Amino acid sequence: MGAAFSGSAEEGIGAESTDPWKPGLGEIPECCVALVLINLDPPEICKLARINRAFRQASLADFVWESKLPENYPSLVKKLFDGRNPEIGLSKRDIYTRLCRPIPFDGGTKEVCMEKRSGGICVSISWKGMKITGIDDRRYWNHLPTDESSFHTIAYLQQIWWLEVGGEMDFQFRSGTYSLYFRLQLGKPMRRHGRRVCDLDQIHGWDIKPVQFQFSTSNGHHATTRCYLNDAGKWVHYHVGDFPVDSPGTTMKIKFLMTQIDCTHTKGGLCLDSVLILPKELVLL
Repeated sequence: MGAAFSGSAEEGIGAESTDPWKPGLGEIPECCVALVLINLDPPEICKLARINRAFRQASLADFVWESKLPENYPSLVKKLFDGRNPEIGLSKRDIYTRLCRPIPFDGGTKEVCMEKRSGGICVSISWKGMKITGIDDRRYWNHLPTDESSFHTIAYLQQIWWLEVGGEMDFQFRSGTYSLYFRLQLGKPMRRHGRRVCDLDQIHGWDIKPVQFQFSTSNGHHATTRCYLNDAGKWVHYHVGDFPVDSPGTTMKIKFLMTQIDCTHTKGGLCLDSVLILPKELVLL
């Protein structure tokens, strides 16, 4: 298909044809082009929109982009776009474009972003939106500015006896299966001579007892995982479990928790960034 379009462009067929017996792509009705575009992925639609005016106009059709939006997009627009009615002032392409960029909500403690090809909804919850034991006591935690987080800050645990990090959120997900992760790192990120380094000196206690991760959902699903924290010096996504969403029009409540409450030893040297909820088929790097 790509080769065919390339060849047409070289022969000048992409523009209006001057030969009445040699029709070009510019003579295809916009409605017909739109019926083709609706079956393509969004990146492919944007590429074909450059061919000529007919393709460009067809690529703006509301019914083309509505097919790429999640079925519950009206509720997302109202929640994320300052209560705006999706039928007023925004084309479906505008809505799609805005959803593909990270959108903060709940005072900037959470973000939503839509994956471009699948239309899958991804949610991240900052540590600032969680309840954390001793978070305001600088003997235990520091708040570090960093470009390694989409929230621009992380919480760094120096040392504590009782670790408990929890939170909850209400959200309308589109139908599908979702995975929940905690994003953590052992070691304190630093910049030295313009290079990224990680201070590992304060890491201790995580090899004595495992950390417990868990979540529960309002539709009756829950998961619990226990593991030792390792892989010092890099961010790790600790998978807690998966849950299904069958009713996209229903608001789901999700509660999540991370604990290490064995008080026979201290633990420290841990960075906490966020909790991620995303479609199961998406692969985290």
